[in-house]
Amino acid sequence: MKIFRAAAAVAVCLFAFNASAALFEDDEARRAILDLRQKFDASQQRNADEFKKAADDSAQLRRSVLDLSNQIEALRAEVASMRGQNEKLARDLADAQRTQKDLTQGVDERLRKFEPGKVTVDGKEFVADPAEKQEFEAALATLRRGDFAGAQTSFVAFMKRYPQSGYRSSSLFWLGNAQYALRDYKNAVANFRSLVAAEPAHLRAPEALLSIANCQLELKDAKSARKSLEDLVKTYPQSEAASAAKERLAKLK
Repeated sequence: MKIFRAAAAVAVCLFAFNASAALFEDDEARRAILDLRQKFDASQQRNADEFKKAADDSAQLRRSVLDLSNQIEALRAEVASMRGQNEKLARDLADAQRTQKDLTQGVDERLRKFEPGKVTVDGKEFVADPAEKQEFEAALATLRRGDFAGAQTSFVAFMKRYPQSGYRSSSLFWLGNAQYALRDYKNAVANFRSLVAAEPAHLRAPEALLSIANCQLELKDAKSARKSLEDLVKTYPQSEAASAAKERLAKLK
């Protein structure tokens, strides 16, 4: 019996020890599980925080990209506006330049109406005022219309107004022709002689000598007419007037 009680006591002790050991192991496991759970929860929290931060950063980035896109569009609109303004300025400048050119040309044309210019009359080149040129041409037009008295008046007035004019020799020639048509032979001879004396190389000089002879013939001065024709043939042998003078001389003999 003693042995049995001893064995039972030992068994009880062993059971108590085993139970204590089992209880100890369960506490360790629970602590381990709690520790793991805390770590897991902490990891989850970190992940949640990081995800939230990433989401915030992504939202901020999207806002920044959107702002940048809006700025780019605004810049594009501004560049387009500036390009349009530049094109308008370029057109305005071109219009202004054309207007200035037209105005300049208009002013130049108006000034040219008053500025002396080169003219060539009867093979002679010289400078004449526009008014001087206009008055000479008007007198010549009067002669060509057959208004010989009006032409005489115009040429006389012209030479008084412009005594040094390059038109003077031509004016003397046409004045003599107007006077010849009016049968004012003496004055015609005087003007033709003035032309030949002033400019013997003038294109109209041979014709002036022939006209002098014609006036002298009209005045019944055949001797003087012959002398004038001979001078013409001698002085201007290659001229058309000289050929006409030879024919006249042949008839006078």
